[in-house]
Amino acid sequence: MLSKIWKKVCILILIIACLFNIVLKLVGRVSFNKEIISSAEYMLEQYEYEKDSENVIK
Repeated sequence: MLSKIWKKVCILILIIACLFNIVLKLVGRVSFNKEIISSAEYMLEQYEYEKDSENVIK
């Protein structure tokens, strides 16, 4: 009898933890547009760095 109660309590705690985790991920996630813009800026910086380093080596 006691084990059935603990099993239900543990399952309830597990469900609450999963929902809490999902909500935190949804709230803290970066928007797609911001991610695309930051990726494009990084790629442009890398391209310019490689372009400059090619001129120095030659």
